[in-house]
Amino acid sequence: MGIIKLNHPLVNHKLTILRDKNTGTKEFREIIGELSTILCYEAMKDATLEKKEIETPVCKTVGEKLDEDKYAFIPILRAGTGMLDGLIRVMPNAKIGHIGMYRNEETLKPTKYYYKTPKDLAEREVIVLDPMLATGGSGIDAITMLKEDGAKKIKFLCIIAAPEGLKKMQEIHPDVDIYTTSIDEKLNENGYIVPGLGDAGDRIFGTK
Repeated sequence: MGIIKLNHPLVNHKLTILRDKNTGTKEFREIIGELSTILCYEAMKDATLEKKEIETPVCKTVGEKLDEDKYAFIPILRAGTGMLDGLIRVMPNAKIGHIGMYRNEETLKPTKYYYKTPKDLAEREVIVLDPMLATGGSGIDAITMLKEDGAKKIKFLCIIAAPEGLKKMQEIHPDVDIYTTSIDEKLNENGYIVPGLGDAGDRIFGTK
């Protein structure tokens, strides 16, 4: 599938509010969560269900259930944590990990300052969260680390993406599907997505 861009009137409506520089911290944070929930629904379209017999107030019947324990949500610190509640809302029993990193200015290689993930990544579907896919650097590095730890099925969820980041991500991790609500125009000279929505982390946590 590669790149999956959501196209829905409600998504576009919410995204416009998100982009507006006058949108406050509370509303910005809430909309990030709402869009993340919608992205989660889309990313779970291929989920495997198991038959389960239950009893309703009327009669016995057979329904279908998801094994939430087979999923791991991994936000990239810090902005990725702003998406987490939107996914936990629909899959509260999924396992949670966190990845924090910075780029060494001398070696230009990623350095982990925090890395904690669920065990047995090879047995789980891993969903990486980061609101912005700009240059692609953080997402690529995080996915590389997860693969080194055994993860085999990985998806990447972001609110907005730049064409440059999408291209680089697909070149290095062609097996990772990317889900987004918008593919924006470009990156500017400072590496910000245009038109974008500013610094997602600052706007989520009110540190702008």
